[in-house]
Amino acid sequence: MSKEQGAFRTIGELSKELSIKPHILRYWEDQFAMLTPLKRAGSRRHYRPEDVVMVKTINRLLNEEGYTIKGARKFLASRGKGPKMVEDVPQLATAGVPMEANGREINNLILAELKTIRDRLSHALDDA
Repeated sequence: MSKEQGAFRTIGELSKELSIKPHILRYWEDQFAMLTPLKRAGSRRHYRPEDVVMVKTINRLLNEEGYTIKGARKFLASRGKGPKMVEDVPQLATAGVPMEANGREINNLILAELKTIRDRLSHALDDA
């Protein structure tokens, strides 16, 4: 029996789901300030859907793309710490896509994201 997509996960459930040992998840909490699961009675951790996305992103950066912890921290900070934003950026090593084209695609995603932020800020200033 598996949980729904948006359900909270305990550290044990997330550990099994992603094949990452619980002590590694706890270590990542110390190393990545943006990873902050809810802690309930007895310091039991409950990972929200956005925490799960962040853990998947950290796992991808460290174990698939070869980042160091320091490098992964810098990458996440440069992307605004948002798990959704990080996951939306395509991996740099995409099969069959030239590096130049992939770089343009990433730049276009970043530009679109910046325009969205600009528009939100403009509306917030108008409402103030």
